[in-house]
Parts: sequence; structure tokens; C-alpha cells
Amino acid sequence: MTTSDRIERPLVTFVIPVRNDRERLRRCIQSIRRNEYPADRLEIVVADNGSADGSDRVAREAGATVLALRDMTVSELRNVAARSAHGQILAFVDADHEIVENWIGCAVERLSSPNVGAVGALCECPHDGTWVQHTYDALRSRHRGSVAVEWLGSGNLAVLREVFERLGGFDATLETCEDVDLCFRLRREGWLLMSDDRLRNVHYGDPKTLKALFKAELWRGRDNLRVSLRSLSLRGSPSIAIPFVDLALMAVAAAGVMTAPWRGLRMTVIALATVCALSGVRASRMMRRLPTKPQAAAKAFAVAVVYDLARALALVVRSRHHRPVWMPRSASPKKPTPA
Repeated sequence: MTTSDRIERPLVTFVIPVRNDRERLRRCIQSIRRNEYPADRLEIVVADNGSADGSDRVAREAGATVLALRDMTVSELRNVAARSAHGQILAFVDADHEIVENWIGCAVERLSSPNVGAVGALCECPHDGTWVQHTYDALRSRHRGSVAVEWLGSGNLAVLREVFERLGGFDATLETCEDVDLCFRLRREGWLLMSDDRLRNVHYGDPKTLKALFKAELWRGRDNLRVSLRSLSLRGSPSIAIPFVDLALMAVAAAGVMTAPWRGLRMTVIALATVCALSGVRASRMMRRLPTKPQAAAKAFAVAVVYDLARALALVVRSRHHRPVWMPRSASPKKPTPA
């Protein structure tokens, strides 16, 4: 490789957090290796959070550097791995994601543009996913082409290393919504956050059932208010207001049931009807990306109701992660050990 090739093709480090997810990790790394990018300009660092299923072995066999960690949140895992990386570009991809073959080249191209600090794209559900996964996917507002956006998920995101370090990495005090916070700080510092639809990726970790969806959103919603208040905007205000309104309406409905003998049932019906109406608005927006069929509308409404109820209850209920990628923070986390 010539000197000019090395300048045009920066070293890219993929950071992959994992815990007990060896098969999806194997598929993730294989999709990275399939990219048409020089192998000597590619580094893969897997932050293994105490896996017991051989995820670390799968990563080493695929040529990745493995950091043996324990008892860390996903933000901490990514930060520790990023500090050990050598790349000028940090590509954050989760173990349950699969990227397309031109992903790296497109990310490098977009990050070479002036003032662009990070690039990515919202994920897609598996083609053979359940109806819940396909309907849940309609919650994502994807953009065509390459456009500046306010937020992108940290499971499919490439960031200039100098920008990431200047921002101080992910907020390790957050268990969820750490990507929303990072994107807000990045834009506040004057950098552009670009969504590029060429950076397609499939997320195999989307919840498959309504029960799994409820648990997932109950966990994701725990830091939603805290992060939303940091980046308060008119556009983002519904994400703050709707959970509070739904929670208040559920409280009214419960009070109505307890006072049913005194005609409180009417109050319950009105409160629940209002909750359903708010979810109906969300479902109608989802229908823009779904087939115009009665069955699709019913499924969209079911997903919207479960999503909204979980986000509302997250204000008062603490839930553990729906997938074992992270462990509760210990009093003294162990230092990373390259494996």
C-alpha cells in the first residue's frame, strides 16, 4: 500500500460490546470482515462483559482484540474499548448488528467532509422477523440519502476519534439513552451528525414479542427524562410530556376503579380512552411506513400502546436490561485485560 493510500484510508477501529452473545457476535464480525476495506487499516476491539458462553473465544478466532471486563454498563464498555483503540475513526457497532459490505467505505467518505463529526443510520429489523419486530421498526424515522440529523443510535455509529475524545466519550453514568446524550453534545460543539442510508445494518436484537417490547422500553425509558432535559427542544418535548401524561392518566384510571361504587368507573373509562387516543396518534404516524391494511393498523396500535405504557411506567419503575449486555455496576470495576 502506498503512502497516499494510507492517508486516504484511515485506520478504522470497530468497538463491539458483548455479553453471552457469541453467535450474533460471530455474524457481526463476519459482516465487518466482508467489507471492501484494506485489512491492515481495520481493527476490531471486543469489550467482553464477563461472557460465559465463549464469546471471547469467537472474537479472538475472528482476529479481534478482546478486553476482559466485568460489571460495566454499555457506556463504560464502549469508553474503555475506545481508549485502547488505535483508529482515527471509531465505529461503534453492537454484537447483535450486521452491517453491509460498503459500510466502512461510506463512513470514511462521509467523515472526510468538513465539520462532520459522526455518521450512521437507523437500523432495520430482520427480514424474517416477527410481526412485532416489523411493526416496531415503523417507529424509526429513516432518512433518504445523506442528511444532518439530531440523533442516531450508538449501535451503528462512526465517530472521528478526536471528536469522541474531545467530548469525553459516552456518559458512563447513563444506563440508557447514552447515544442521545452523545449526539446532543456533539451538535452543541458545532459538529454535524449525518444520517447516510448507505450505512445499512440489521438489528437482530429488536424485541420479538409484545412482552419483550414492554420489558425493553421499560428499561430504555429509565434515563429518557434525564437526557431529554439536557437537550430540551420544542421538537423533543413530546418525548418528555407524553410519558408524564400517560402516567397521570393511568393513576386517574386506577383511582376510578377504586371508587367504582361511587361512579368512578366513568373517570376510568375516560382516562383509558385518552391513553388509547395518544397511542393512536403514534400508531397513525407508524402507518406511514406500513401497508394500509386493517391488520397492520391493529398491530401498529398494539405496539404503540405497549411502547407508551412502558415509557410511562419507566418514570416510576426501575428495570434491568432486557438483554444481558451489561451487568450492575460494582463498587470497584476490574481493569480491562487484553485476551
